[in-house]
Amino acid sequence: MTAPFVRILIATTLLPFFLGAPRAAIAQSRPTDIPVTLTATPLTRSGPCTGSFIPHDLDHLTTTADGVVRMFQANGTGLAAGDLDNDGDLDLVLGAEEGANSLLWNEGDLRFRRHPFGDGKARDVTIVDVDGDGWRDIVLTRNTGALRYWRNLGDGQFVRETLPGVARPAYVLAWADLDGDGDLDLATASYDAGFLTDRGDGYLLGGGGGVYVYENRDGRFRPAWLASDAQALALATLDLDQDGRLDLLVGNDFGLPDYAFIQSGDGWTEADPFAVTTHSTMSFALGDVDNDGQEDLFASDMKPYSLEGELGQAYAPLMAAMMDEPPMEDASQIMENVLQMRNESGRFVNRAEEWGVDGTGWTWSSQFGDLDNDGRLDLYVVNGMMEERVFAHMPDHELVEENQAFRNAGDRFEPVPAWGLGSQRSGRGMVMADLDGDGDLDIAVNNLRAPAQLFENQLCGGAALEVELTQPGVQNRDTLGAQLILYTNDGVQLRTVRAGGGYLSGLPARVHFGFPQDAQLDRLEVRWPDGRTSVVDDLEPNVLLRVTVQQP
Repeated sequence: MTAPFVRILIATTLLPFFLGAPRAAIAQSRPTDIPVTLTATPLTRSGPCTGSFIPHDLDHLTTTADGVVRMFQANGTGLAAGDLDNDGDLDLVLGAEEGANSLLWNEGDLRFRRHPFGDGKARDVTIVDVDGDGWRDIVLTRNTGALRYWRNLGDGQFVRETLPGVARPAYVLAWADLDGDGDLDLATASYDAGFLTDRGDGYLLGGGGGVYVYENRDGRFRPAWLASDAQALALATLDLDQDGRLDLLVGNDFGLPDYAFIQSGDGWTEADPFAVTTHSTMSFALGDVDNDGQEDLFASDMKPYSLEGELGQAYAPLMAAMMDEPPMEDASQIMENVLQMRNESGRFVNRAEEWGVDGTGWTWSSQFGDLDNDGRLDLYVVNGMMEERVFAHMPDHELVEENQAFRNAGDRFEPVPAWGLGSQRSGRGMVMADLDGDGDLDIAVNNLRAPAQLFENQLCGGAALEVELTQPGVQNRDTLGAQLILYTNDGVQLRTVRAGGGYLSGLPARVHFGFPQDAQLDRLEVRWPDGRTSVVDDLEPNVLLRVTVQQP
């Protein structure tokens, strides 16, 4: 939810391949590189080129029992993309508010077969190989803070099990090998306002909310309590102090300042790496938007992108209520988006206004991705809000806003309504992924009180390289936390393998690089989670490259 809600309610080396068949090769690595095995599969475009995205309804609807959205039902639910049956296609999992969640099996050509599973009132959704058996599992949270782990049996079936030692209320999740021992650790954070509403006073009496890091010790998770309270809508792992260790960033709603925890050999220490932050953080997006080799951070809030016409009338009561509030005690929190970029000295500076993205609407999820394959990360955000009391003055209690797409022009983001991504269906969770295997990023959105949507990318720009990393012999098979650096004559691009991002959404382990058609690919450097590196030369465009590290 958001601050106004509180105020009002009290809230590679590649060999030629033949006939499209994958073919494996051993990379010719430098003496200091770790050898890898490569498999290349062509990315083939077969559809039309319209210069825009084409919307398709998905067989999933997130809504309430009676269609009226009350209190924290307005938060909606997330979704995740990942290959659950190891057939090479990315499947989708969408959470529901009422009824069953949806597993959409990808049958190719953007055709999906729905399989209902589990109970609704889902929130965060992730797809991750928890036990390292080669089959990706589904882990999600619920509105009460309960965690659901669905273990993949490998035959299209899932069985619900427990994660030993994980018992504290969780709203958002982050998976990574935080201690560098090869298995997956877990970070969680609670959303106390929502849990209090849905669980009652018993939540306060029971305690146990806040921020936790669970160290994985031979399949049992040992918790470390980092904060006693949280209003977390976003959670991310990133190297804040550039020491080679993953740190933790918690995005809090309701004016509670965001948390940053730095990892050292002695544990976790709270830090303050940003001069300013969002006031009511809704989501995080991470990526190198200026191609300087360092990850930037976009955090979304709820500053309107326009106050004209009906949109201005909808916002008017909220703006008036905010004017009656006393000034915020913490001047470092601002009620607009921030784009944290490192300066020459390595410190973060907010450049959202300079880049044109300080106000994008009542923004829930935000993601970076090279949507037009030009070598620069673009930005997409999903907007909208509904609640029976906050927007009692609006038809159907709904603030109707358009989602916003921004093209990266190199030194700023430019709105591109011509891309056709301005849906008004009140999106919540959102992911970018190549769902049809043609080399460009499609977009899937889990809307509230409207069918979920898939936006098929028909921009047909540039070329692409997609990469999947595998590290056999360790639990973190998908190499969460690994970094990939692509060197081309058009610039250098950085990507990080993560299982989650945006708002309540799970990202695929497959990373995407876009670049102009005439770009020359020099090499791909892989920095594995254990600190070792591999370098792949003689790259070809428009392939899905699977890179498997060879074990000693």
